[in-house]
Amino acid sequence: MRVKFFDIAEQTKMLSDELEAAVLSVLESGQYILGPRVQTFETRFAEFIGTKYAVGVGSGTDALVISLRALGIGPGDEVIVPSFTFYATAEAVANVGAKVVFADVDVETMNITAEHIAKKLTKATKAVIPVHLFGLSAPMNEIMELADQKGIFVIEDVAQATGATCNGIKAGSFGDMAAFSFFPTKNLAAAGDGGAITTNSEELATKARKLRNHGSIKKYRNEMLGYNSRLDAIQAVVLTVRLGYIQTFIDLRRRNAEKYREMLRDIEQIALPKEPDGLFHTYNQFTIRVLDGRRDELRKFLASKGIETMVYYEVPVHRLEPFAGNYDDSELPNTMLLCSQVLSLPIFPELTSSELEYVAYSIREFFK
Repeated sequence: MRVKFFDIAEQTKMLSDELEAAVLSVLESGQYILGPRVQTFETRFAEFIGTKYAVGVGSGTDALVISLRALGIGPGDEVIVPSFTFYATAEAVANVGAKVVFADVDVETMNITAEHIAKKLTKATKAVIPVHLFGLSAPMNEIMELADQKGIFVIEDVAQATGATCNGIKAGSFGDMAAFSFFPTKNLAAAGDGGAITTNSEELATKARKLRNHGSIKKYRNEMLGYNSRLDAIQAVVLTVRLGYIQTFIDLRRRNAEKYREMLRDIEQIALPKEPDGLFHTYNQFTIRVLDGRRDELRKFLASKGIETMVYYEVPVHRLEPFAGNYDDSELPNTMLLCSQVLSLPIFPELTSSELEYVAYSIREFFK
């Protein structure tokens, strides 16, 4: 049996009639950039997240850069980010000229915490970007309390966790701003690149709208240096259709996660993903930790069985070339440990029971 790590084609097939009608309506309208269809998606997405405003942009990375710019962060400022995450979080900080300060993460949840942030605070700290990794929210109440005490901005990186909650409140509604990615592998998927920013500040939403459109709201009246990062209307209607099904997709991922738990819970050599009290996991990834040092052997074994897996992340961001040599591994022990242990299994909503059982049985076979 072959088990793909992810297959967006099945979801697209299921929604084909709605998606085709929505895309055709855009093509027939002749209005492809921004416009009423983008505004509709922004309104519905803001309602879903629980914020006053949402601003569609070209990608999740652009959402981070524009958020940093809207908050006035640049040269001379420090921004705290986890090293155990995708490169774009730190890349965005560096691209606005600020200094990246890497913090460690909790080994159980794999997320940054207020305790780890506090260790990296200096007089130059201007903001922190907590990443809600793999679909699990960081502990936002504690992080917001610390940020309020220290007078620093919070930009949530929700690229992997649309729909996750912390104490019943959705990730992306806590911070000053939040960045979302709609890359096709995400819980809410575009048919290509796409992203959004959420905020409760009218001023910040207005700045974000200017920055995404060459620094202007009114055509040919440019007020600042900005970017060409406009969510197009085709992506907006695709996202609007899929937004109507997002809770179903999340429920299916959670169903698959529970099946994995039932079938793998007694294997001593692995640790299953945590879902602490008060947090609602959306399982953008189902990431186990292989505790006996045989992660790569397990991955090769599963590949020999036709099972695709992924390692997020084998190399921490502070070791990647643009940042290498400037940060000490010893300050990030949990990050280094996780990079040697983590393995993500197929979890997408359309994964069949037989496929999931085959994955679980194969893991059990390896550890016999």
